[in-house]
Amino acid sequence: MDTRVAEFLTFLTVEKNASENTISAYRSDLDQFEKSVARQSSTAAASWDAITDEMLLTFVEELRGRDYKAATVARKVAAVKSFFSFMAAEGILPCDPTEELRSPQVGKALPRTLTPEEVDELLEQPARKSTAVAQRDKAMLELAYHTGMRVTELVSLDVAHVALESDPVTVRSIGKGDQERALPLHQRAVDELRQYIFHVRPKMVRNRNETALFVNRRGGRLTRQGFWLILKNYAREARLDGITPHTLRHTYATHMLSGGMPLRNVQEALGHASISTTQIYTQLTDQQRREQYDKAHPRA
Repeated sequence: MDTRVAEFLTFLTVEKNASENTISAYRSDLDQFEKSVARQSSTAAASWDAITDEMLLTFVEELRGRDYKAATVARKVAAVKSFFSFMAAEGILPCDPTEELRSPQVGKALPRTLTPEEVDELLEQPARKSTAVAQRDKAMLELAYHTGMRVTELVSLDVAHVALESDPVTVRSIGKGDQERALPLHQRAVDELRQYIFHVRPKMVRNRNETALFVNRRGGRLTRQGFWLILKNYAREARLDGITPHTLRHTYATHMLSGGMPLRNVQEALGHASISTTQIYTQLTDQQRREQYDKAHPRA
């Protein structure tokens, strides 16, 4: 089971930009869960696909029996749920056994977003370079910010998914559950994509049959890990901390709501199955409005 845990922790480091403290906590939590499973298993070593509801509930009861605070229990349960969600998403397990597992309700921090000025600074970084890779990166970051795509959707795009001849120009994205949606593009993204598709990408691909929209230095499809490393480097150059691919998605949603886009439209653009998932961004916009008001009207 240790191999799968190591794969999961690597995923958290590369894709989620998790801190060393978070990785250490998850490693400890999963080790605690593994020992709980071992105590309950009738065999010498249980496999992850043998986890039962009873094992999960027993683990939660063990945590509560040790007088942990609700937030600590929630964190440990969240670590286990994230681990199994990862294995189900990667096809390691046929389904997620923790899907119905509930944890104590605690206050949830709002996601990190960028200000319009920070977005401009981030997007300015690749524009300062004239290489083919930098031009690819500019098109990719513009598209990510102006659509709010998940990173997996972004790197899965083919050239054929961009309808440059349509009015407005759209990109066809395939999200969770193979849900397909057509997203209209901002003119800045359109301009960068035209430049990349017609003048830059042909220089980067080596195989004429390559369908991927965004390719790496070797001419093959860029991976989600590759995109994260690219974003991480530009964020560092822009002196922005704690930026992940999902930060661009959060930022897109809050900026669209702040600009007057209806919540239902934002839900459709993000590909959320439930509007309740999208509603968290109304809290962000409300918080930002309060902060702007307080800044403009300082207390005496």
